[in-house]
Amino acid sequence: MPRGWRRTPLRDLCESIQAGPSVRASDKGRSQADGDVPIVLPRDLRGNRVITEEPETVPAMPRERARSLEKYVLREGDVLVARTGTVGRLALVTGEHTGWLYHHGLVRLRLPAEGPAQAAYLAAYLGSEAAQDWLRGRSAGSVVPSVSTRTLGELPVLLPPPEQQQTIGETLAALDEKVRVHSEIARVTGEYRRTLAEALLTGTFTATP
Repeated sequence: MPRGWRRTPLRDLCESIQAGPSVRASDKGRSQADGDVPIVLPRDLRGNRVITEEPETVPAMPRERARSLEKYVLREGDVLVARTGTVGRLALVTGEHTGWLYHHGLVRLRLPAEGPAQAAYLAAYLGSEAAQDWLRGRSAGSVVPSVSTRTLGELPVLLPPPEQQQTIGETLAALDEKVRVHSEIARVTGEYRRTLAEALLTGTFTATP
């Protein structure tokens, strides 16, 4: 281990490790487009970021019910980790998703304001091969893998000094953003290609030589 670094259980770095709230039947059937409080799903955790689709496809919690779930509201700097299915998928919450709720298949890691770990570094570390292998090795369930919040709290985190955490976190976060942008360009280009191909191959749009 490099000089000045230390290994610390995740639970000792967090203010809270909180699984998402259960959903009632009466909570279902709403979307962000209805003006209710949107919910981050496990599928939205991509490339260490929360990436959602059109508002009509984003489920939401009725505002009356959401008021009773204040402790599950996200804020910038939280880290979300999938605890079921694709265990270990994660995302660093940005200002864009502040005020949202999160699915019961996710765990929210919240760091204290003056704690030893920085959010961007922690998100990067949890995405490392060492952390992902640790989580996969401790997942339970043969059909749908899962990991408990208690087990997640035992994950050993390799922690450098604060200035190195900042450099590492900022560098990898910048690369994550570049990956996100290029992925979005590829997605939009793919949709355009499919639309154009359909129009060309059915004669709706005529190609000129």
